[in-house]
Amino acid sequence: MKKLSIIIPAYNEGATIHFILDKVKRTTLLNNIEKEIIIVNDCSKDNTEEAINSYISQNKDLNIQYFKHDVNKGKGAALHTGINKATGDYLIIQDADLEYNPEEYNLLLKPIIDDFADVVYGSRFMGGNAHRILFFWHTIGNKFLTTLSNMFSNLNLTDMETCYKVFKTDLIQNIKLNENRFGFEPEITAKISRIPKIRIYEVGISYYGRTYEEGKKIGWKDGFRALFCIVKYGFLKLN
Repeated sequence: MKKLSIIIPAYNEGATIHFILDKVKRTTLLNNIEKEIIIVNDCSKDNTEEAINSYISQNKDLNIQYFKHDVNKGKGAALHTGINKATGDYLIIQDADLEYNPEEYNLLLKPIIDDFADVVYGSRFMGGNAHRILFFWHTIGNKFLTTLSNMFSNLNLTDMETCYKVFKTDLIQNIKLNENRFGFEPEITAKISRIPKIRIYEVGISYYGRTYEEGKKIGWKDGFRALFCIVKYGFLKLN
């Protein structure tokens, strides 16, 4: 039976992580695909660890693997840990907040299951699904970074910075990843674009964005790092 590894990086998400885990639990996958949930706690300063351990003890029927960093390393580093630990046939990235809906996993999985795709991106900027109206300049920044990334990768993505990306697990585990923080998105996009005969698809997804008061973490400094990574891995093609 096929298995999906769900990688959840967590930093100070004690207040919401049980909600997202409940949503993952309730989601039934196509073709009875099994779920492997891999949570990586990136040295949270709140009650994230207590919330995770409590959830695991109350949901022993779920396959949850829990790992933690002794020092804060960044979202990218948490993803590296989760990717290395994954044992599923497919792998998806799931933020620990409530901005993305696990009920849409099947939309992302279907092109891979039907053998059309090796990688699927979930785009917040295409399709007719619900989108919370938030920050104008944040949206402009996302589209600018996506366009610049496309110029170097020769892809026509609409949302390079999206959290929702599904990979064949062996594919992503064979890519050397360096970026420890929010540079993960442009780095992985540049590197998969160079794989011969790679098949990349994109599907429209919902987006329930958070305000900074609600816990959103990415800021303008991360945008500059993403710009640097697009040049480093896209234009200069460094490893």
